[in-house]
Amino acid sequence: MSTISQSTGPKAEGTAGVFPLAALRRMRVTIATKLIVGFLLVCLIVGITFGVVGIHIIGGLVVEEAQEKVRTDLNVAREIYLNHLDRISDKVRFVANRFSVRDGMVQRDRTKLLGMLAPVREREKLDILGIVDAFGRVLLRTSNPASFGDDQSGDSLIAHVLKSHEPVAASCIMTGDQLRKESTALAERARFEIVPTPKARARTEREETSGLMLKAAAPIFDSENRFIGVAYGGILLNRNFEMVDKIKQTVFQDVKYRGEDIGAATIFQDDLRISTNTKYLDGSRAVGSRAPEDVYAEVAGRGGRWSGRAYGVNTWYLIVCDPIRDLNNRIIGMLSVGIREEKYTDTRMKATVAFVAITLAGGAASMCLFYFIARNISVSVHKLVLASREVARGNLDACVEIASRDELHELADTFNSMASSLKKRDEKLKEFARKKIMQSERLAVIGQLAAGVAHEMNNPLTGIVTYSHLLLERADVQESTREFLRKITIQADRCRSIVRGLLDFSRPKKPDKRPCNLNQVLQECVALVENQSLFHNIEVKKDFQKDLPYVIVDPSLIQQVFMNLIINAAEAMDGNGHLNLMTRLETDGEWVEIVFADSGHGISEENLERIFNPFFTTKEVGHGTGLGLAISFGIVKEHEGTIAVESEMGKGATFTVRLPAKEQKKA
Repeated sequence: MSTISQSTGPKAEGTAGVFPLAALRRMRVTIATKLIVGFLLVCLIVGITFGVVGIHIIGGLVVEEAQEKVRTDLNVAREIYLNHLDRISDKVRFVANRFSVRDGMVQRDRTKLLGMLAPVREREKLDILGIVDAFGRVLLRTSNPASFGDDQSGDSLIAHVLKSHEPVAASCIMTGDQLRKESTALAERARFEIVPTPKARARTEREETSGLMLKAAAPIFDSENRFIGVAYGGILLNRNFEMVDKIKQTVFQDVKYRGEDIGAATIFQDDLRISTNTKYLDGSRAVGSRAPEDVYAEVAGRGGRWSGRAYGVNTWYLIVCDPIRDLNNRIIGMLSVGIREEKYTDTRMKATVAFVAITLAGGAASMCLFYFIARNISVSVHKLVLASREVARGNLDACVEIASRDELHELADTFNSMASSLKKRDEKLKEFARKKIMQSERLAVIGQLAAGVAHEMNNPLTGIVTYSHLLLERADVQESTREFLRKITIQADRCRSIVRGLLDFSRPKKPDKRPCNLNQVLQECVALVENQSLFHNIEVKKDFQKDLPYVIVDPSLIQQVFMNLIINAAEAMDGNGHLNLMTRLETDGEWVEIVFADSGHGISEENLERIFNPFFTTKEVGHGTGLGLAISFGIVKEHEGTIAVESEMGKGATFTVRLPAKEQKKA
């Protein structure tokens, strides 16, 4: 514990008691110190984080292992439960198939039947064993021979056999009156005073008189295989501890923890414990107590399996609980197996303590080892830092020499190779940049020259075209001369088209953008060409999206692009085929697509990469300048869009123009 002492003189007002922050910032800290401090911080953070996570995981694994064991135990308990039911079914069917029972039924000799069946009930440890006739009236109750003649056709199992003539076995609820008819002792055994239990659901009843029974029924046939009655029998589970004790013995093998049974099995009727190994502090079985409300709600309310932590009378258990259903699939009870949580809580605590101790010991040993490693690393790292600074200043001749034969040595060699590669690449980039600059300058000069030449040629070409057309219109021109004039006119028009293309390509028009309906622009383009002879044998299919939003474009320039693509498609089909035009808005709403798909001869793979290059054309000489697609590409790019093509030889080509659907940024 630190103490604070008072200063008594002028020194208290000086800097002796306070370390200046600026001095702390100027302090030089070695790499080894930083590595050690950093490693210590990492160890603390990682150790604490992983310690907490590890403890949580260990605890989860312990609990999960316990719950998995309990789930397996419940499966065993379920098999024992069903095995008891199967044994009862076998015993009842054995009774139904006895010749003496058949004869007694035919003769309706109750004394004879009682003499045969009473020993069977005692020997097979059945709580009830009886006979009803083919109409459901009781002929004999071996546990209460004086009670007979009442109608049992309303009993679900007996009714099933009366209807189907097939044996059946199931769990069922018998009311207090039904039990009393069988035996007053059974009715008394089934009666419980309901014990108030913590965490149980609210319940107004103070007493339970009905009972949960494992019951079976089998048909009886006479010698001519005619149905003459039903044999039934069963075991009342209320206060019958044979099954739960067998489950405990089979599953937990009577293992104890701190003097108490480690596990318990319980059979519930509704939410009432009617048979259990769970005991009160005085050692008595906790029959009459009730299940926790959350367990009951999941199992009986929703019909699912409940697995988790629950309070069992006087301590916490990890339990798994399944519903018990009757013949009609109604939930009438629950079968539960649980193991004391205390054992696994102690196991988790021991594992946690061991984990923390190992973590701390490992952290301390790691710190000692890392101290020596950090001291050796810091020297080599310092050399690399100095060399890196030299490279950053532009000195690509920097070199690092590290004698150690480890990764730092490889790093130094790699650094030296990198510096050498950077130097070579720097020289190549400089040479490449010089060439590109010279090429760009040449292209710029050529472009200016082409634009100038085109401009200068435009005027004389206009005169040639004009006067050749005027001469053609004169009537006194000879036919041979007229043919020459036509050729002059055609070639002059071609020259003028080339000049116009050069001017458009070298001096592109600045778009005058405004909101535009692309469907309308495309429709106008179709109207302009559909009456031309080239389109007479071309079927134009239009699939325009009706709710297409307006797009900010220059209509005249976009129309120029559309017209060029439509005419190119018609020429690719040699004036015969079908052209599909489609507009659509992409699902993200960002782009509008305009698709031109033709059925022409297609474009080869090698030409696809050059199709938008200036002066590239696959048309015959005299039928194209090779500037149309290049100009269209530039127009679309000026609108911040894209134009793409897909094609296979002999399968046509598809051009897709994509334009932004939202307003474009102003330059």
